[in-house]
Amino acid sequence: MGRQPCCDKQGVKRGPWTAEEDKKLISFILTHGQCCWRAVPKLAGLLRCGKSCRLRWTNYLRPDLKRGLLSTAEEQLVIDLHAMLGN
Repeated sequence: MGRQPCCDKQGVKRGPWTAEEDKKLISFILTHGQCCWRAVPKLAGLLRCGKSCRLRWTNYLRPDLKRGLLSTAEEQLVIDLHAMLGN
């Protein structure tokens, strides 16, 4: 027994995402919102599995995702909390 696989592996593209695939996923999510991730690839016209789409959105494409270095205030907050709480 066990979990049901996230998708049928046949016909699913693997490897790096292209800019075109990113645009399709962003456009679909911004238009329709985050819905059932298993249905997203088919509805968005992608040859990826739902799990791959969810991870791409969550880890790379979300508009509220912060990239880059910590600000000085954030750095100081980490230092202060470490001094107060330890490791």
